[in-house]
Amino acid sequence: MPTHAERRNLPHTPQQLFDLVLDINRYPEFLPWCIASRITKKEEDIIYADLIIGYKMVREKFGSKVTFSPPDDQISVQKQPGIIRVEYLDGPMKYLSNKWEFIAEEDGSCTIDFYVDFEFKNIFLQKMMGLFFHEAVRRMVQSFELRAQKLYGHKK
Repeated sequence: MPTHAERRNLPHTPQQLFDLVLDINRYPEFLPWCIASRITKKEEDIIYADLIIGYKMVREKFGSKVTFSPPDDQISVQKQPGIIRVEYLDGPMKYLSNKWEFIAEEDGSCTIDFYVDFEFKNIFLQKMMGLFFHEAVRRMVQSFELRAQKLYGHKK
């Protein structure tokens, strides 16, 4: 399966964007094709979650392990970015690798470094996704950006 990597600078703080991506229970409100989401277990820096993704007659549930470290909010020369990693646990995929990095900029904005790579077990789903993989991922990333605008406004 092709991979998708993208960097975007947004007029929000790293903490705001980190919190938005980590708010898994709200995904069905704004994320395309996400029908339901549920956090099944939460530890100090790990979340276990199930998502149900659907398109027309196809519905699939998958479980994931989300590890995270929040952005460094201390005043320092080199702030540590916030990082969210998603590991696939079970469901219709062969694998899933997803990483978000939230990098603080001097002007108070945030550069997001996003990467995703996954492959379905089901050949039909894999072929369907292959037809519009990059557009689908772009729409998903854009939906997070639009959600940030809705929650935090257009300026930091």
